[in-house]
Amino acid sequence: MHERINAGGNVSMVRNFVLLGFSDLPELQGFLSGVFTIIYLIILIGNSLIITITILDPALQRPMYFFLANFSSLEICYISVTLPRILFDLWTQKRNISVLGCAMQLCFFLMLGTTESFLLSVMSYDRYVAICHPLRYPLLMNPKKCAQLAAASWLAPVPVQIGQTCQIFSLHFCKSNQIPHFFCDIPPILQLACGDTSAHELSVYVVVMLVAAVPFMLILASYSKIVSTILRLPTAQGRAKAFSTCSSHLLVVVLFFASASLAYLRPKSSHSAGTDKLLSLLYAIVTPMFNPLIYSLRNKDVIVALRKLFLNYTVP
Repeated sequence: MHERINAGGNVSMVRNFVLLGFSDLPELQGFLSGVFTIIYLIILIGNSLIITITILDPALQRPMYFFLANFSSLEICYISVTLPRILFDLWTQKRNISVLGCAMQLCFFLMLGTTESFLLSVMSYDRYVAICHPLRYPLLMNPKKCAQLAAASWLAPVPVQIGQTCQIFSLHFCKSNQIPHFFCDIPPILQLACGDTSAHELSVYVVVMLVAAVPFMLILASYSKIVSTILRLPTAQGRAKAFSTCSSHLLVVVLFFASASLAYLRPKSSHSAGTDKLLSLLYAIVTPMFNPLIYSLRNKDVIVALRKLFLNYTVP
C-alpha cells in the first residue's frame, strides 16, 4: 500500500510504513533469501560457539574473553533486530511495518549499535592495561570492574537512544510511507518527514559524535600507547605475540566504525537509497558475520578451545 500525502494540505498521520527492501530485484528474491538465511546461521552458530567456549574452557576465564563473550552475545542480538524481518519480507513479500514496530526496530538497532561502540572501546582499554600495565592488570581488571564496564556498555545507550527514537518519530511523515531500505534506519526515515528536518539531523550528528566518534578516539589513544609499548619490547617473539592479541580487535574496530561513520556522518546531499542500503549491509550484516571468524581464526587460544570442544563431543 502506498500512501502519499500532500504536504500543502492537511497532514494525515501515516499508520504504517512499507519497507521496499530488495523489491527492485524480483528475480533474486529466492537467492537473497538463501544467502541471508546462511548468513544468519553463520552468525548464530559462530557467536554461540565463542560464548560456549568462554564459559566452559578454564583457559579462557580471563577479562579479554569475558568481553569477547559479551561482544558475541551482542552480535546475536544486533543481527536479530534486522535479519529476521528481512527474511520475513523476502519469504512473504508482505513489507508493511507499523509505525510502532518501525520505531521499536530503530530503537533496538541504535541501542545495540551504541553498545557495540562502547564494548569495542572497553575491549581496547582491556588490551591497553594488559600490554602497557601488565603488573597492575589483575587489580585494574578484576571481575567486579569487568562486570561494571560490561553493564555500563549495555545500559548507558538505553536512555540516549530511546530519546533519539522518540524525537525522530515525533515528526510528521507526509511525503510517502515507503522506506527505500530493508529495515528502519535514521537516514531513510528522515527523508520521509515533512518540512525542515535540519534540527533533527543536527541532533543525530551530535549523538553519533558522542556514541561513536568519542569511543573511536579513545580506541585510537589506547592503540597508540599499545603500539609504542610493543615496539619497545626486547624480543621479536614478544612483539609478534602482543600484536597478534590486538590485531583481530583492531580489524573489527576498523570495519565497524568506518562503515557506520560513512552511513551516518555523510552530508545529506550524498545520501541515496542504493548507497544507504550498501553501507547498511556492510555494518549491520556483513561485519557481524565476519567478527566470529576474525576472532577465532586469529586467536590461538580460541582455536585450541574450539578443538577441545569438538574433540569432547566427537571422541567417545
